[in-house]
Amino acid sequence: MTRPNTMKALEKSEPREGLWMVQAPVPEIGPDDVLIRVNKTGICGTDIHIWNWDEWAAHTVPVPLITGHEFAGEIVELGRDVTGLEIGQRVSGEGHLIGTESRQSRAGKFHLDPGTRGIGVNEQGAFAQYLRLPAFNVVPLPDDIPDEIGAILDPLGNAVHTALSFDLLGEDVLITGAGPIGIMAAAVARHAGARNVVITDINPDRLKLAEHVVPTVRTVDVAREDLQDVIAELKMKQGFDVGLEMSGSQAALDQMVEALVMGGKIALLGIPPGKSPVDWSRIVFKAITIKGVYGREMFETWYKMIAMLQNGLDVSRVITHQFGVDEFRDGFLAMKSGTSGKVVLNWR
Repeated sequence: MTRPNTMKALEKSEPREGLWMVQAPVPEIGPDDVLIRVNKTGICGTDIHIWNWDEWAAHTVPVPLITGHEFAGEIVELGRDVTGLEIGQRVSGEGHLIGTESRQSRAGKFHLDPGTRGIGVNEQGAFAQYLRLPAFNVVPLPDDIPDEIGAILDPLGNAVHTALSFDLLGEDVLITGAGPIGIMAAAVARHAGARNVVITDINPDRLKLAEHVVPTVRTVDVAREDLQDVIAELKMKQGFDVGLEMSGSQAALDQMVEALVMGGKIALLGIPPGKSPVDWSRIVFKAITIKGVYGREMFETWYKMIAMLQNGLDVSRVITHQFGVDEFRDGFLAMKSGTSGKVVLNWR
């Protein structure tokens, strides 16, 4: 290809609220990298933290930095040592960049590498017309998965990793937090054979979206309804078997513990702000298993979610807004409103 010298990119140029559209150099790739022309990107909750420049962002993100890590595009250049990929191939990719020296990586547990760095968080990201990515991280997109779904595979992967942490076949599942990832987790739980899937929130717009995306889910506004009444309504004898905590709310986790059966299991993806008081005695006496979830399993989660998408899993309605990249401010406003699902920016 004729390589342009510069590209449009959204950059955290200054340590304050906002992102800025800049002209940045097109990345130079190394022998094991590919250059991807970005077609679509998703806006993540992490990107909102970076936009707002909250305490976490200020301690984590170097300035200046091109942000963004949810993307779909096509390969336009291959490093000289890259095999198994082709120019023109449609791809997404794993945004966690890992090392190979840790015990975890050497055991094949790549997602647990303690030296992990994130594109768009620690390294130059995907809110740009071109992205450099190690070939190891590239995930080819089948023809039957469109770019807008490819651009949200990263958060769908969070949902899949969390939901598939425990066996769901025939189980009753409680999801706390009806943000886009919680809603997608409800779709995954239903697809994976759960019996009852209940999702809670205090935002009526989010619960309405959950019903739109997953019509068979039971939504609960916990400001208006009691979970114990819902357990009785669904004729569950003891409570829920599996809990997926997606909200980062301590009150939601407390409710989940009370609503679980003896020996229930919880997968935690939501991140509470700061430190939270936990009634550990309730967790111990109910013999509850808790698993913390970070990112996606590399690359089993990607395999599973692509297989499910090709076999009837439909999360397309979780995308509520698409904007041209020049309208990125509108996209971030939509995402910050608390009423949107996934927001996608079009780069072409």
